[in-house]
Amino acid sequence: MPTYIVTLKDEATPEQVKETKDKCIEQGGEIVHEYDIIKGFSVKYPEGAITTLESHPHVKAVEADGIATTQ
Repeated sequence: MPTYIVTLKDEATPEQVKETKDKCIEQGGEIVHEYDIIKGFSVKYPEGAITTLESHPHVKAVEADGIATTQ
């Protein structure tokens, strides 16, 4: 399963963050990491099912996880 970084809307409450994570798990996702600096988490999600998460009302953005490098 590919991994994605999910960023939630700034106004999302802790309960809404939990609700979003629970929805991911219900749909076969696995929470990999929770972030402190941003309101979000990374999730392993079934291929092709990510579009349902992108339309979730508390989600701001969904991006494929990758390797970041500096020069």
